[in-house]
Amino acid sequence: MTRRAPARQPSPWLMLVAAMAAQVTATAIVSAPLLLIPYLHLDQGLSLVASGGLAAAPTVGTLLTLVAWGAVVDRVGERISLTAGLVILVAGSALALAGARSDDTVVLAAGFALCGVGASSSNSASGRLVVGWFPAHRRGLAMGIRQTGLPLGVGLAALVVPAWVDERGVASVVGLCVGLAVLTTVFVGLTVVDPPRPASSGADAAANPYRGDVRLVRIHSASALLVIPQYVVWSFMLLWLIDRHGWSAAAAGALYAGSQLLGAAGRIGAGWWSDRVGDRLGPMRRVAAAATVSMVALALFDATPLAIAVMVLAAVVTVAPNGLAFTAVAEIAGPRWSGRAFGIQNTGQYLTAAAVPPVVGAVIQHAGYGWAFAGTAVFPLVAVALVPVATRR
Repeated sequence: MTRRAPARQPSPWLMLVAAMAAQVTATAIVSAPLLLIPYLHLDQGLSLVASGGLAAAPTVGTLLTLVAWGAVVDRVGERISLTAGLVILVAGSALALAGARSDDTVVLAAGFALCGVGASSSNSASGRLVVGWFPAHRRGLAMGIRQTGLPLGVGLAALVVPAWVDERGVASVVGLCVGLAVLTTVFVGLTVVDPPRPASSGADAAANPYRGDVRLVRIHSASALLVIPQYVVWSFMLLWLIDRHGWSAAAAGALYAGSQLLGAAGRIGAGWWSDRVGDRLGPMRRVAAAATVSMVALALFDATPLAIAVMVLAAVVTVAPNGLAFTAVAEIAGPRWSGRAFGIQNTGQYLTAAAVPPVVGAVIQHAGYGWAFAGTAVFPLVAVALVPVATRR
């Protein structure tokens, strides 16, 4: 079935704002448990493994539903998918609030897992929204801006959660999540318009981009490896600053937020670069190599003052490949398969990301931060070899 062109033609930039609003909100809420790790571990006495398990709850909810959301958005469109996902995000935040108020860790984790289910809709739907409304020569920049939703969401959470939880407790933090989710749901539901899809034959619509072509599989695999250093930095930078270098929670949260803003700028720059050179994958390989170097440097300088600057650099470099990979996936998969391709892409990323907090937490607990950073450097190095040579067959 071919979707008709929309009756009204909205500004592509307004659609980008709506996509980013959904992504920032979802990311901020599912990042909150990660930023609770210092409070739970240092103040409440939870082990790094236990608090890391709670932090992984939204990631588990996300990875279990990404492919399903991709199929939904391919079938019913971006507006319905985004709005439905945000409604689930509201419900998950409300459940987490009930768990926080009753001091029930199981209910708190279940609520954040449901938040992950709702957040996963924005990964496919917001990406398709941007790809659908922007032409190819602006798509890398637009997708790079859209991908800033992740570091901006984490940065927003970093500005609020550490200081807020110290003063007001976990329930107050989760209450803020509920309010943010409600506001974004209303905005997206009133704003988003589905982009038109080109007419095609039944054979074109059914064509499987994975059949006889390994490029998507290689991009998915490389992206899953590249998310490991990203999540090591996201999960443990705050704790590392407080525990290893003696920073206050407020100061560490401010630097964390600032590094996320720089990471957002890096994603925009990477997207602009890919538009200029007309290639997504060459820049992706180069950024993956830079991620390897940054993690090795972080391991070498872990105990020195220079490590602070290296950590900020790592926070920028490790998030830069995401937009490049997403744009390449959309262009290879085509408009009728991009939702499912995004779902598969994100499933691999979130599957590895879910393991990062508990596994790396255990490494840090038994071997120290330096060994954890050094081990992480292996994964982007392998990713360099996996990235295909060209977007076109």
